[in-house]
Amino acid sequence: MYSVSLKKFIESMGLENLTPEIDLKGRKIMEPEVNRPALQLVGFYDYFNSERVQIIGHVEQAYMDKMEDKGLDVLTKLMGFKIPCIVLCRGIMPGEEVKKVALEKGIPLLSSLKSTSDFEGEAIRWLKVELAPRISIHGVLVDVFGEGILIIGESGIGKSEAALELIKRGHRLVADDVVEIKKVSDATLIGSAPAITRHLIELRGIGIIDVKTLFGIESVKNTQQIDLVIRLEDWVKDKEYDRMGLEDKYTEFLGNKVVCQDLPIRPGRNLAIIVESAAVNHRQKKMGYNAAKEFSKRVTENIMNGRNEDDEDED
Repeated sequence: MYSVSLKKFIESMGLENLTPEIDLKGRKIMEPEVNRPALQLVGFYDYFNSERVQIIGHVEQAYMDKMEDKGLDVLTKLMGFKIPCIVLCRGIMPGEEVKKVALEKGIPLLSSLKSTSDFEGEAIRWLKVELAPRISIHGVLVDVFGEGILIIGESGIGKSEAALELIKRGHRLVADDVVEIKKVSDATLIGSAPAITRHLIELRGIGIIDVKTLFGIESVKNTQQIDLVIRLEDWVKDKEYDRMGLEDKYTEFLGNKVVCQDLPIRPGRNLAIIVESAAVNHRQKKMGYNAAKEFSKRVTENIMNGRNEDDEDED
């Protein structure tokens, strides 16, 4: 189970800590979903997930205000569970009695100026990324024309060299050697580099180079969605390679399928240009144009026209 520190959540979401007396060290959030207590305010706690961040907005606050003294009792019961924190949206400020209960129970009270719906959506999005299932693989991830290209293959085959050439051509490095992949949804994989290797490339015979220092801040990127996988392999003379590309092949990470293209390596092939072409071609396919199918259509039409001309000659 993955977790994110409460301190990081507060900093990233721009929250104000209303109970600084409570020590936040070691406090973790482990649930990507949040909860707006509704049924809990009327005492129904069946199936209540106490590991979720609790959000109180204008509606919840107005309901508790109408309850007068009982409103404090409701919050006291809610804070009796081991909830990570309570976030008060729209700049709502708790009373001194509420703060006193929070300090007694050890539940941080946080404040946001955002509307409840906006904060809820942003919090869920952020937590889903931070707590997403993840794996680490050996490869290189680059941003080529906005497409996330994951280059994989055996060690020493030329992945880093291809990435360096792409960087020189104006594209951006995301990760070299080790790529951390997060599954943020059933359709989206996000790749990044471990902190220790971020913005660095290893070149055999030269060593470690700092891409950000050598080529500038515009040559690197921290995260990138993975759109296409290119697998580099040694050229095998007698092996049949796909020369049309009519059918996409896929590889799978964390249950998500990603288009994968096998690229044979031999002396004289410019990998950077080939990867650029693959990226643009993949984008065209996503936009509805498939060059391979267009070529197949032309061939079919040419054959049919040839047959019609032969039939006319026979007549």
